[in-house]
Amino acid sequence: MRKLGFKRRGVFARSFGRLGIGLCLALVGAVCGQAQTAPSAGAPAKTPPVLGTIKSIAGEWLTVTTDAGTETKVAVTPATKLLRVPPGSKDLSQAEAIPFSEFQQGDRVLVRLRCAGDPPVCEAGTVIAMKKSDIAEKRSHEGEEWQKHGIGGLVNGVDAAHGTITISTMTAAGKKDVTVEIGKNTVIRRYAPGSVKFDDAKMSGFSEVNPGDQLRARGVRSADGASFTADEVVTGAFRNIAGTISSVDAAAGTITVSDLATKKPEVAKVSSESQLRKLPPQMAQMIAMRLKGAAAGTPAAANSPAPATGQGDAPSGRGRNGGGDLQQLLGRLPAAPLSEFQKGDVVMIVATSGPKDAQVTAITVLGGVEPLLQATTREQASSILTPWSLSNGGGDAAQ
Repeated sequence: MRKLGFKRRGVFARSFGRLGIGLCLALVGAVCGQAQTAPSAGAPAKTPPVLGTIKSIAGEWLTVTTDAGTETKVAVTPATKLLRVPPGSKDLSQAEAIPFSEFQQGDRVLVRLRCAGDPPVCEAGTVIAMKKSDIAEKRSHEGEEWQKHGIGGLVNGVDAAHGTITISTMTAAGKKDVTVEIGKNTVIRRYAPGSVKFDDAKMSGFSEVNPGDQLRARGVRSADGASFTADEVVTGAFRNIAGTISSVDAAAGTITVSDLATKKPEVAKVSSESQLRKLPPQMAQMIAMRLKGAAAGTPAAANSPAPATGQGDAPSGRGRNGGGDLQQLLGRLPAAPLSEFQKGDVVMIVATSGPKDAQVTAITVLGGVEPLLQATTREQASSILTPWSLSNGGGDAAQ
């Protein structure tokens, strides 16, 4: 069997997946740490564990697709210890022994290998699994938490000494600066360069947060909306593109947009993790009226009715401070297929940053935005299009 190497930190972050939550990372760290301990003099090197998702089960063999995209067949013997832990476990105290028959395609597994011989022949010593359905349920719950108790905006300033990050948000009442308070237990992550997957976000800190970055935080908003105590923060450097679609290539999964700022074509790749949405005309007009009124300093803008989401819900985030979080409102829109975007449509795109002239990957594509761009500046309009709903991978564009 081919031995698998990995970068410890990266695999920990991706091993069991993320949607603003730790899915047994401490457990993985403990197990992998044991497997990665430097061997004593003369002791054979231990084989790193296999981390990934069960692709198939045949007889007593598991085929595991690792997070790096490789496939490994693992032999399960009567001596193999088979355990299951719930998502969020920090050790094996909640582990339960299970029969091999309970493993299912899509379960996440960590396999510690037992190898002997030269060349080595490996079999599974221990398999620690998380049920696919349990992970999906926890992801759904955590996704709701980010939606209900989240805030997003563009970073204006970073004060590491006082533990604060100032962001500019766009509410239905207009632009508002919010101080995000970072405590000693706040988890800070940063999107990996070129990735649209929240699963790939790395552990980070103040030193990597810069003005102009986009930020999303989950926590508790103050009564006046001026500050936000964060439990978790994710940041990233992204590109904002606004323009008219010149072509859509469904086969290649790309949208070519004539950028309003540069007058040059921009090609954005639409992946399974990209989020595509379209503003209904009435909602776009109402948001545009609010933005235009707020930009002109019209008090009525903060008190006008909130546009409906089309799902019978008032936009979450509306409170005593007035307005309402437009990012959360947009996050309630249903996903739109690529086929609904046509040549001539005006769109705003949040995309990965990358080398100049390189193709970018869309995180969010929002159509029906012409009224917004007409009502205010491109920069003001783009400020509502932070990655309001953070992808957990798997192509669930509706997240």
